[in-house]
Amino acid sequence: MLSMAGARQARSAHEQYREAVAAYVAAGGDESVQRVITAVSSLSRKLDHWYTRQLADLDLSHGEWSVLAHLATSGNDPVTPSRLADVTHVAPSSMTHRLDRMTDRGLVARAPDPDNRTRVLVELTSKGWQVFEEAVREANVVESDTLSALTKKQRGELAALLEVVISRLDDLETS
Repeated sequence: MLSMAGARQARSAHEQYREAVAAYVAAGGDESVQRVITAVSSLSRKLDHWYTRQLADLDLSHGEWSVLAHLATSGNDPVTPSRLADVTHVAPSSMTHRLDRMTDRGLVARAPDPDNRTRVLVELTSKGWQVFEEAVREANVVESDTLSALTKKQRGELAALLEVVISRLDDLETS
């Protein structure tokens, strides 16, 4: 006899999706809204699971990935440890320990700010860039496979629609 968890796993992802939507609708949710939110949530969970495995294969924690990604996308401008702590939502002391480990592994370098000797700046090393690029290439394969059932036009339309939703959430946060 299957356990409750085993029974849940035996159902297809699509069956689980339909059941979740039905439960939200039965509780009073609008079906079209619940279909979208449930699908986005499911996609996010599945991608998060895959990204966790990928980061483990690269010997990176989520926190280290956040640092690499922020440094890689901040242009070529070095960033302060306090800024990294803010954008990755950790305490400055935790960021110091994270940067110590990443420096020891050769992923980042810290140097005094030439314009302000009391500040330290952090930047990616060539090894850090290599790890970032490898992670992006590997993720792109899975992300491309995930969206392969859509045409390029459909992907563009989906992206545009999600951007509208994200913009609306931004507006709600600032009001």
